[in-house]
Amino acid sequence: MPRLTSASLRQGVPRRVPRRDWTFLLARCDDKVRRKYVYGNGTTGLGRFDKYMLQQLLMLFGFFSLVLALVFWVNGAVGLLDWLMGDGQSASTFVQLTLLSIPSILLNLLPIAAFGATVYVTNRLSSESELVVVQAAGYSPFRLARSVLVFGVIVGLMIAVLAHMLVPLAQRELELRRAEIASDVTARLLTEGSFVHPAKGVTFYVRNITTAGELEDVFISNSRTEGERQGFMANKALIVKDDEGPMLLMFDGMTQTYDLADNRLSVTRFDSFAYSLSGLLSKDPSQKRSMRSTDSLSLVRADAALLAELGASRLQILAEITQRTNKAVQAVVISLVGFAALLIGGFSRFGLWRQILLAITLLVVVKSLDNTFEGMIDRDPTLWPLRYVASLLAIVMAYGLLWKTARPRLRPHPRGSQEGSKTERTGS
Repeated sequence: MPRLTSASLRQGVPRRVPRRDWTFLLARCDDKVRRKYVYGNGTTGLGRFDKYMLQQLLMLFGFFSLVLALVFWVNGAVGLLDWLMGDGQSASTFVQLTLLSIPSILLNLLPIAAFGATVYVTNRLSSESELVVVQAAGYSPFRLARSVLVFGVIVGLMIAVLAHMLVPLAQRELELRRAEIASDVTARLLTEGSFVHPAKGVTFYVRNITTAGELEDVFISNSRTEGERQGFMANKALIVKDDEGPMLLMFDGMTQTYDLADNRLSVTRFDSFAYSLSGLLSKDPSQKRSMRSTDSLSLVRADAALLAELGASRLQILAEITQRTNKAVQAVVISLVGFAALLIGGFSRFGLWRQILLAITLLVVVKSLDNTFEGMIDRDPTLWPLRYVASLLAIVMAYGLLWKTARPRLRPHPRGSQEGSKTERTGS
């Protein structure tokens, strides 16, 4: 069969060759064709195999991200649903709060999804001998890591947008919605047939709510006053708005006051009674801003007023910005670590399970070190340069593994065996 040239390749020959036959194709390509179609044409820096591997990485990254997001979402939605049902909130409120929590979930799981996609794709390419093919064509380990580096940069940019912009905005909106829920005394009280606790030491019960908004068979227990307990019971009640806050108008009922010191019970019957619900409201429904709910651009431009509102110093703001940036950097480095750890073993018919365990172990070491330094920086913001130590260590790990793969150790034969083989050859 004649050797393939640029003219024959432009006629569509590579498109008709399955990727399992790349070894057959590469063996018949001249150097010019191999450099252009395999190694890259020098403009984009990515050859056909690089683009193919990048496509596989992005596809598996999307799959792992979706699966992990569903797992994390279900785990957090259970507690959120229980809290909202206890306060009598609607399903739309649950959906809003759930959607606002998605950016924070993605911020934490995207680096893990990138690591999983890298390990899975590398293992599959090795088991199908595709890595062996491109290495035989002249790819070095550092050249093979180019597509993984590009993939890591793409994921890192996504995480940077989440960390510096989307997550703070979503967190701010989430804090405002929680403050509104805490101040919505009507939704917190109007739960038929259930004992609710809108505030510590307060219990509220209503048997039925009519279509006109009347409350039937109302009971309130208040034990917040030291030394006494109060109880209110009424056949009917209404919630009305007042200048000082919402009021509960009770009709045809009685109030009971029990003095714990004297063990004396006082009972007073009434035709109508007004009970203020302002004590059940949040005192500061707007809530002050926090660094977590402030985007990075606002933190960089923070003036004295914003620093006072946040209750933070310049060093604390610097530590927060470096933490967000480090999350994007780690997405790149742990992808390279996972790829380099699997590449060091070479091809094996028994799989790369040892290399996979090595990659997971290195990931645990990097994340544990990062969490340790994060706790130290939270206590002392002056240590903020330590934020990047774990990422630098991961870069050293990846470079060392790739260097080791590029220079495999040759096992020298014993000197005696070499001399014996020479004697045999001479005698023969």
